[in-house]
Amino acid sequence: MNEHLPIVYLARHAETAWSLSGQHTGLTDLPLTAHGEGNARALGERLRGVEAAAVFVSPLQRARRTCEIAGYGEAARTDPDLVEWDYGEYEGLRTAEILSRRPAWDLFRDGCPAGETAEEVGRRADRVVARARAVAGNVLIFSSGHFLRVFAARWLGLDPAAGRYWLLGTASLSALSYEHRLSQPAIRLWNDTRHVETGP
Repeated sequence: MNEHLPIVYLARHAETAWSLSGQHTGLTDLPLTAHGEGNARALGERLRGVEAAAVFVSPLQRARRTCEIAGYGEAARTDPDLVEWDYGEYEGLRTAEILSRRPAWDLFRDGCPAGETAEEVGRRADRVVARARAVAGNVLIFSSGHFLRVFAARWLGLDPAAGRYWLLGTASLSALSYEHRLSQPAIRLWNDTRHVETGP
């Protein structure tokens, strides 16, 4: 791995009441839990020493607050494309509740009624990929789990639905970069949660 190639760090927001309960949280603007704020501080410690030429953050408060607590609030630029997947009619529901209505449902294949498809989220991700690649240096992004999974797929040049294969915990840190040259995008680190406390 060429250490001089730029890195895009991906920080998923810390815990909210709905991430804890397993409810789909798209555009519902929930705050962090007290435990989540503690893990955002731990994420800040994990990021200590990371140099970022640009910091982008979702406008949703769970991402903005994670960014602020981690110590990057003043440097961050809000990017509306970084909002979480719009779950439409499935907002606030747990996967088991959705499957009781639609047993064959798959988010990455079927999307959500009155919400977004994987392709639509992928188009937003493509715009963020382009902005990140235009930065001369490392980039740090604070956003939500499903969006970041689609972003990783598009970074690699894969179909947005390939995001189904990579899980992300709250307050996790991941890193995307390149192998050997800019034409070879790669995953450098994924779902690092060593700094996260697992209990309240």
